[in-house]
Amino acid sequence: MTTENEGTSNEDIAYANVGAHRPTLLFIILAGFFVANTLVAEFIGVKIFALEDTFGWEPFNFNLFGQEGALQFSAGVLLWPVVFIMTDIINEYYGKRGIRLLTILTAGLITYAFLMIFAAIWLAPADWWQTQYQSAGVPDMQKAFGAVFGQGLLIIVASLSAFLLAQLTDVVSFHRIKKATGEQKIWLRATGSTVISQLVDTFVVLIIAFKWGPAITGQFEPWSWGQLLAVATVQYTYKFMMAVVLTPALYWAHAVIDKYLGAELAAKMKLQATSWN
Repeated sequence: MTTENEGTSNEDIAYANVGAHRPTLLFIILAGFFVANTLVAEFIGVKIFALEDTFGWEPFNFNLFGQEGALQFSAGVLLWPVVFIMTDIINEYYGKRGIRLLTILTAGLITYAFLMIFAAIWLAPADWWQTQYQSAGVPDMQKAFGAVFGQGLLIIVASLSAFLLAQLTDVVSFHRIKKATGEQKIWLRATGSTVISQLVDTFVVLIIAFKWGPAITGQFEPWSWGQLLAVATVQYTYKFMMAVVLTPALYWAHAVIDKYLGAELAAKMKLQATSWN
């Protein structure tokens, strides 16, 4: 006579009870935070803010590659350093398999989110809703909704391409640095992989969205290389600085996770993460 659970190991049962299996619960928490940060960064990225005006500083008026201007960023850059730090934490405990799964899932969810947004833009607006904020300086809510959420196809393609390539770069560089330095020097593999991957992310998104894309589609005049390099340098400098500033937060996260998992289990997961392809 056989039972329903015959052939099921205690480990399988532990995985089924998500709340009781700490590695699984931890992955869900980290994955949820990773996906949420990535999606929010995509949605708020349409806003360009002036750094000097935000803090009441005098304009820097930088001069790079023949371009002059103030320090202006996409609001999405505020969260991307956090996304890459999360990538390093997941890399540390779940290896290449974990971050690859999460990267593919996140890219699919970003695509799904934009499809739903375009569907929402397509829906015919109610008359009262379209004009209800005229007194607040928004004459047409439908146009405002479409302008804010309806990022152009080039931006979406550029953002997804940059995200996938940057994540792949982060995974490869993280494990190569870890293989060369061992378990020590968390700051080196985390910060090193982040600054390399953010370099890829910064240039890929700008080149596709504002150089190659416009040249192919003719939607608008492509940026000059001087303009692209100037903007890329400013944005990458910010990302580089944030990667360094967030290093203490990375050590704090490791300490919290090691305490939650227990030293023995944490060490075992890190060893497995290194050996997984």
